[in-house]
Amino acid sequence: MTPDLVLYGYWRSSAAYRVRIALNLKGLAYETQPVHLVRDGGEQHAPEFQALNPQALVPCLVDQGQVFTQSLAIIEYLDETRPTPPLLPADPAGRARARALAQVVACDLHPLGNLRVLQHLASQFGADEAAKGVWSRHWISEGLRALEAMLAGHVATGRFCHGDTPTIADACLVPQVYNAVRWKVPLDEYPTIRRIHEACEGLAAFRLAAPEAQPDAPVA
Repeated sequence: MTPDLVLYGYWRSSAAYRVRIALNLKGLAYETQPVHLVRDGGEQHAPEFQALNPQALVPCLVDQGQVFTQSLAIIEYLDETRPTPPLLPADPAGRARARALAQVVACDLHPLGNLRVLQHLASQFGADEAAKGVWSRHWISEGLRALEAMLAGHVATGRFCHGDTPTIADACLVPQVYNAVRWKVPLDEYPTIRRIHEACEGLAAFRLAAPEAQPDAPVA
């Protein structure tokens, strides 16, 4: 039986990684449709994919013919249509905090190191791999420093970013830590982030969403 949900993504896309975590936490079956962001100039630029998402970005979720884009919007859509288990706290203040933590990553931190930004730095400003690394490490460190301050010692921080069950915030945190490791950002000064990341990695929903576990990941 074909799943109702189809997720268009790329194995190493942080935004698609977030949605995979959310789908797994909710125990939802879905079909994976890989979109290779580099091969042949990027399959996201193909007309058939841009018909789904004119931004030419992943992820893109199709639910029984309806198309949804933007990772945070997709996660909230899933939370509203498949509410168990919830990925947002029950109280308004808790929801606002979980959303803020998620948006630190998804809106302020991650976009600065996105593939199209790095490609533009290279094509328009001559940035080589070393320069792109310096750029990425700077902005990742800036974002993680703020996130650590928001999490450390806050009464609402529990085993996870907000309380003792994973939320939308954790779905954003884990892919960003993956990016930090990829770009060789030291994590010593972020003990709360490291503790929460370890708790998340103890759950199958996060491990199964990892880039290397995806069907389009390169074979080692």
